[in-house]
This record gives sequence, structure tokens and C-alpha cells, in this order.
Amino acid sequence: MNRTSKIISISNITVLKEQLLSWSQQFEEVVWLDSNSYERQNYPEYEAILAVDAFTSLKTDYQGAFDQLEEYQSTIKDWIFGYLSYDLKNDTERLTSKNDDKLDFADLHFFQPKKLFLLKGNTLEILYLGMVDDEIDEDFEEITATKPPETKSQAQPLSIKLKIHKEAYKEKVRSMLEHIYRGDIYEANLCQEFYAAGTINPLAIYKRLTAISSPPFGTYLKLEDQFLLSASPERYIKKIGSKIVTQPIKGTAKRGVDEKEDTAFAKALQENSKERSENIMIVDLVRNDLSKTAQKGSVIVEELCEVYPFKQVHQMISTVTSTLSLGISPVDAIRSTFPMGSMTGAPKLRAMQIIESLEESKRGLYSGAVGYFTPDGDFDFNVVIRSILYNAENEYISYSVGGAITAGSDPDSEYEECLLKAKAMRAVLEGDL
Repeated sequence: MNRTSKIISISNITVLKEQLLSWSQQFEEVVWLDSNSYERQNYPEYEAILAVDAFTSLKTDYQGAFDQLEEYQSTIKDWIFGYLSYDLKNDTERLTSKNDDKLDFADLHFFQPKKLFLLKGNTLEILYLGMVDDEIDEDFEEITATKPPETKSQAQPLSIKLKIHKEAYKEKVRSMLEHIYRGDIYEANLCQEFYAAGTINPLAIYKRLTAISSPPFGTYLKLEDQFLLSASPERYIKKIGSKIVTQPIKGTAKRGVDEKEDTAFAKALQENSKERSENIMIVDLVRNDLSKTAQKGSVIVEELCEVYPFKQVHQMISTVTSTLSLGISPVDAIRSTFPMGSMTGAPKLRAMQIIESLEESKRGLYSGAVGYFTPDGDFDFNVVIRSILYNAENEYISYSVGGAITAGSDPDSEYEECLLKAKAMRAVLEGDL
């Protein structure tokens, strides 16, 4: 579908990003994707993207969801934005999700925006569908006149509750270890939910969360009364022409108080045999997933167990790429790898079955993916971690964290890792910032 394009040079990107995000709040459908100028990101493309105001949309449960998405994407042949929830596993495998769910997000939701903004370097490209292209100049004037609201603390700090208490979580880790010792699985990601009842200002919470973390895959998603506020450091999958890129994260360490301590923590993570084995197991799983749609011999590990610094933690990241075989559709390239290896385990199917039996909350959008398709069928999706989910109608706020359990896992250490990953979300919700 044709779009009218206008290109504008920007002098102050930071201010414009604030203005775009504030201006977007008038719309029912908003996807804001922000790279936060993260310098070490491989395969960067846009500094930020804003998509608002649905012209068409697809919202469905898991049954036949990927087929519906393929039809939608191939028919529209335009930019579409949205999410894939973790529970689309029930579409790709004979699985179910019966755990508790208070968020009520659809399993899949995409929309075609009337208004689209692409920020790259110092250049903003505005792309509007024909029926609204006469609004470009007026909208840009309104955007640049917007004064971002002050992000005040919570009027009433929320009371965060645990779905699974410490000793119960450690017992679940021990149950997972029994499966590993029996040879059912090598590794699995075990998650737990923290939640609160009440109301929040989603935009203010998102700004504080990303200020703490400056993540390369920050996301503010609003679909009517449902919100995702994400400080994700992880790319799930990207398509550039016929090239597929995945970048699983496995391995976390805290930052030091000074350069010497910080360097020591990074070095310790780099040399930690347990963390490396976790990462390598997932790399093997990802290589296998990519091989289903790849040209023979094209699956390459470009980067193995590299340690990347983020504001709050160090992360161990690997980069695996492939070249798609002829005739593979964009949606099939995603379907064959979903859910991502870093949030499931190996072997993937058995790991997902065990995860479902041990966890107490339906994951939904958590550990799913948010991103977009271009008109040419390229795409880019993150992994929904380090994220707050909010259903304004239900007044329910949720964040989940987890970690990979392997034969070398210690229940106490796994619980402490969860608390480290949850630190930023807890701080912004409890009003400690």
C-alpha cells in the first residue's frame, strides 16, 4: 500500500523522541521502539520508530494464529506492528496454557498504522497512508510544540506481591533439576511472576524504567487498555533480505561500583563455565531452529558468549545467522524458531511441557516478542523480558523474571539472579526513584 513520505533533518534527537512519545498518547494503538543509542548493538537500523492509529488489524488467539498472520502480512504488504505472545507455542506444537492469567492479552495482535515515524541518525522519515497524508505538516508542528509531561513518582506506591514465594521457587528449581538428572532435558527457563493491584501512569513508568537501563530494544506498546513497558536488552530475530539474525542472551552478572570491580565481574562472567554452558546449549538449539529454513551450510555462529555491558547488568550474548532458503515466507522464518530458545530450553518441546507444569502464571506476552514487518517482508523482533505489563481495565500490573536451569544450577543462586533481574521493575513500581 502506498505511503506519502516526508524527510526532515533533526537537530536534537533526544528532544524529538520525547515529543513523539508524548504526542502519541492521544491514540488507541501505539508502538514505540527505541534503541536508546546503544553503541554496541549489532545490526542496528533505526534509532527509534513510532507507529500509531490502526487502519487495519489482526487480533486472535493461538489457534491458527501463524497462518492468519501470514495471510495478513502477505495481503497487506505494508508496515505492520504488533506482538507474538509466548502462548503461540500452542499453535506450533500440541501444547496448552492453563495457568493463571489476569492480564487478558490476546495471543497475537498486529496493526497497520496510518501514521509512521522512522528516526535514523539525524533524519526523521514520516510515512502516512493516503487518507491522512494531508495531516503530515500539521502533525509535525503539533509534535514539535509538544512539551513532555513531568514524570512524577507514584501517588501511592504499589504493594508488590509474589506469585511464588522464595522457598516454593527453590523447590521448583529442584524439581527442574530432577528432570535434568533423569535426562528429560538439558536446560529450561523457569520464570516467576510478581504482581500488584492498582493503577499506574504507563508513560511515566516506561520513561523511568528505560532511564535506569537504556536498553537497545526498549518498547512502549499501548493497545487500548493494555500496555507493555519494556526495557529489553535482547533481540529475538531479524530479517534483512534473505539473512536471518538471532541474538540469544544467557548469562547475567551485576555491574561493579568502580571500573576495577566492574571489569572483574565481566571477566568472571566471561569465564563462568555454568553461564557459558547455558549460552552454548541455547546456541545449539537456535542453530537447529534456523537450519529448518536455511540454505544448506549457511547457519553461522558469528559471535559466541560475548559479554555486553548494560546500565544495570552484564549479559552474555551470542549472534547466530543464516540465509533463508528460496520460497520461505517471512512468517515461516519466525514460526520455525518460536518461541525463542533463550526463553524455553533444550530439547525445546519437552522443556516447554515441564515449564508449563512448574510455573503458576500464564506467560502471555512475557517472553513473547514485539516488533514489525516492512512492506518488503523484512522484520525485527525483541524478546519481551525486563518488562512491566499492565491491564488498565483490570487494574492489574505484572512483571516476570526467570533464569536458565542446568545441571550446575544452585536454587539459592537462581533466586538471587531473579531478584537482580527484577530490581529495576520493582524500583519504578514501588516509587523508589
